[in-house]
Amino acid sequence: MPIRELHCSTCDTQAEVLVSITEPDPPCPECKAPRRRLVSSTSFVLKGEGWARDNYGVKPKGGSR
Repeated sequence: MPIRELHCSTCDTQAEVLVSITEPDPPCPECKAPRRRLVSSTSFVLKGEGWARDNYGVKPKGGSR
């Protein structure tokens, strides 16, 4: 089950909630108003030159390493 970050614009509260993809977002527990999903940053970061630039996954010519 994914963690969703939800924001209530009525009472300006924000929370992280476990919500199934098939379930609707739960209302705000403070004021019972509907909340909207926020787009959060991820912890996944690509660093360095990059696998495409380094030819990662390309087999070397000649057959042996």
